[in-house]
Amino acid sequence: MGKILGKKHPRGLKSRWLRSGILLTVAVVVLFTVIFSLGVRSYYYSAVRTGLATKAQSAANFFTGYMSRTYGQYYQSAYRYTQSFEDKDFLELQFINPGGVVEVSSYGISAGTQPGTPDIKTALEDRRLDAWNGKRNGTGERIMAVSAPLLSQEGAVMGAMRYVTSLRLVTRQIAVMSAVAAGVGLLVILAVVLSNLYFIRSVTEPLVELTALAHRIAEGSYGIQAQKKYDDEIGDLTDAINEMSAKIGESERTQTQFISTVSHELRTPLTAITGWAETLAYDETLSPDSRRGIAIISKESGRLTKMVEELLEFTRIQDGRFNLNVETVDVAGELEEAIYTYGELLKQENVTVEYTPPTQDIPFILGDAERLKQVFLNIMDNAAKYGRSAGRIQVTVGAAGGWVVIRFRDFGPGIPPEELPFVKKKFYKGSGKERGSGIGLSVCDEIVTRHKGKLELANAADGRTGLIVTVMLPVMNEDDLTI
Repeated sequence: MGKILGKKHPRGLKSRWLRSGILLTVAVVVLFTVIFSLGVRSYYYSAVRTGLATKAQSAANFFTGYMSRTYGQYYQSAYRYTQSFEDKDFLELQFINPGGVVEVSSYGISAGTQPGTPDIKTALEDRRLDAWNGKRNGTGERIMAVSAPLLSQEGAVMGAMRYVTSLRLVTRQIAVMSAVAAGVGLLVILAVVLSNLYFIRSVTEPLVELTALAHRIAEGSYGIQAQKKYDDEIGDLTDAINEMSAKIGESERTQTQFISTVSHELRTPLTAITGWAETLAYDETLSPDSRRGIAIISKESGRLTKMVEELLEFTRIQDGRFNLNVETVDVAGELEEAIYTYGELLKQENVTVEYTPPTQDIPFILGDAERLKQVFLNIMDNAAKYGRSAGRIQVTVGAAGGWVVIRFRDFGPGIPPEELPFVKKKFYKGSGKERGSGIGLSVCDEIVTRHKGKLELANAADGRTGLIVTVMLPVMNEDDLTI
């Protein structure tokens, strides 16, 4: 259960929510930025193209009046027009002859070149205005050009008038606008992430608290309540868990009270039965069958008495009346005494306790000697019960890493692996046929835990050679032990 409490979920609700929300937001923002950038580019290019087309068409119509004159006169007029061209700082004006060669240019440097762009071809061959944008030959500068045909009064193509402008400023403006759009998009993403984090936290934090509370209830903290912080679905869940916890706590108290009452009521008749069985056993007039029956009565009443004592011990733990008488304890000595005391009884049942004395000094610990002896006797009793057919129990004691380690091993069938995590739980009896209350190991685990120790169970070898029960008790100073 401790592993469940400490488990992390890298793919939990928070990460899935953020991942899906951010991915969707990023996709929308990127799409918007791309569409916006394309729209800005289309708008600016269209505006530049429209402005150039208007200028080119107006100038072409103006020069149509010169087309009836000689080509030399036309050339001189074009030259004068380019020299007085007012927009030469922003635009380049070119006059193209029918062969596609630049005859006159407001920049001068273009004269004599043959651009060969589609707009010139359309103006000379198809006799209609056309625009083109691309890179200028030689420099790689991005430009836009608009060419308008120059027609004589007879309809012959005399050349083309071409306006050329650099798109450097336009490209820069488009880049600025795109950067602004991207910045706005990043702010939107940041706002979405922060708002999602705030909202998710308001959802996940109560769920984490409720999950921890549910684990505590599952571990036995019945009746504890969670604080209701929200009047919504999470609040409804909190109410449901609180109600469940309260009902389980009430049921547990009723159960514990019932067990305690019944156990106390059973002690008196069992004491009488045991006493009379022992008295009748001394009657020499009894027949062998009667004597055997009395022995059975005595044995079964002893078993019931032990079960009643375990139940009473359990109710003391549940009620908080379970206390330890803490003192300095010679663990090895208490273990040897328990083995000597119980070993003689086990011999009568053909079970041998094989104890290996420690090869090193075992440090003293602080604890309750009687409670620890109760643990040792209970574990040996279980080992004899579940490993009876093997006829032996191995016990060792040692010290390592600040712990006193005691191991008990039987040679019975062991415990099915799927049942191992549950055998220390109260009233759990597993699939075995042996009789018992199912709380002996639970009480032992409680005693060892209150000594700040550990009680571990594991099958030996391949699981067919018995069970190993390990008791680990810490070596510590008196100030370090809080019971």
